[in-house]
Amino acid sequence: MTQQTNIINRKQELPLKDDSSTLFLKVMISIAVFLFAVTLAGVLSINSMLLNWNQSILGSLTVQIMPINNINAEKAREETLDHQTRAVRFLEGRSEIEKVTPLNDSQLEQLIKPWLGDGVNIKDLPVPRLIDVRLKKNAEVDFLELAEKLAEVSPQASLDNHKLWLNKLIKFADGLKMMALSVLLLVVVVTSGAIFYSTKTSLGLHQYIIEILHLMGAKDAYVAQQYARRTAWLGFVGGIIGLIFAIPSIFAISRLAEQIEGGIISDAALSVQAWSAILSLPLFASLIAMVTAYYTVKRTLEKMM
Repeated sequence: MTQQTNIINRKQELPLKDDSSTLFLKVMISIAVFLFAVTLAGVLSINSMLLNWNQSILGSLTVQIMPINNINAEKAREETLDHQTRAVRFLEGRSEIEKVTPLNDSQLEQLIKPWLGDGVNIKDLPVPRLIDVRLKKNAEVDFLELAEKLAEVSPQASLDNHKLWLNKLIKFADGLKMMALSVLLLVVVVTSGAIFYSTKTSLGLHQYIIEILHLMGAKDAYVAQQYARRTAWLGFVGGIIGLIFAIPSIFAISRLAEQIEGGIISDAALSVQAWSAILSLPLFASLIAMVTAYYTVKRTLEKMM
């Protein structure tokens, strides 16, 4: 009886290291973690982008002062600047507005430079004047009333609160995020399915050894624990390999996004918490592999034995 107990108490009676499914699972989990890491980085970047849009764009307004049409260019410029001054004074007097910043000639030249090129003199063109308006945090703004009163002060002024086009961008970003989350779910399901069928195949290959262990007193949970430990290790190793390939890919995609002008994509940045979640994927893969293998063995043995 003592010899029988010693055999059962050994850490590994099943030759799982020599399973033909070992390499398959390792490659499968590596690919899954690679796809999961890149997709998760995309989801977290989109969340960051939406948060930055809400904080920066939705908390701001743009006031446009249309240029006065006049034969005398100098006089037309002075009248346009006068309308700008009146609009600035009006906006600074509003309680819901925190900061009012009229753009100078240099800033306007930088804005039109991508379209008109270098060497453009802003004074020679009938360019609208722009005023950047920052709202106070959580301020309640009646945009229709504000636009009407602004028009009374300066008929050349018009208000843009960015909501129309930004809502379209947010809907587009939300759609991308839902697609990415669907990919994440699909990766988890496919990986769990691969572990499930590989484990069942291994159980069939080692059926006679498992029957002997049962005759010696081993329980289903004991056999399941051996599979769980082995599969958890494969999940962790496969996760590390997948992460090694995923991190350079994430940085490469990030560099490509930085080359897009306009600043919209540049708002999609990964925080420390986001990187922590990505770097913890090998542990997540190990946990999924362990749980899937354990319950697969338990349920299969209950039907077999």
